[in-house]
Parts: sequence; C-alpha cells; structure tokens
Amino acid sequence: MSGRAAPFFCPYCGDEDLRPHEAGHGAWECGACNRAFRLSFLGLLAKGLTTGERP
Repeated sequence: MSGRAAPFFCPYCGDEDLRPHEAGHGAWECGACNRAFRLSFLGLLAKGLTTGERP
C-alpha cells in the first residue's frame, strides 16, 4: 500500500481543486471552499473481510 495516496475530492464541498497543505503529511487544502483538512490511515479492522459473506 502506498503512503502517498491523494484524495480525489474535498470531503466538505466535493470540489476537485485540492493541493497539499503546508501543515505536513496528510494535510490538504481546497481552493474552492478555502478549507484545510488532514487525512490519516487509522489501521485495519480486526474482523476484516471474508469471502462469500453478505452484509
């Protein structure tokens, strides 16, 4: 898995005008709504997915 995955759209307004933010790793800024946010990977769930299981 890559540690450099980028978001495709802003989680607040849905626009695609995103740039890395100066706050550091995982921080992004949206040029459309003028918000800054941080994304991070928390970890894997203990249960995980199994084949053939339906929600």
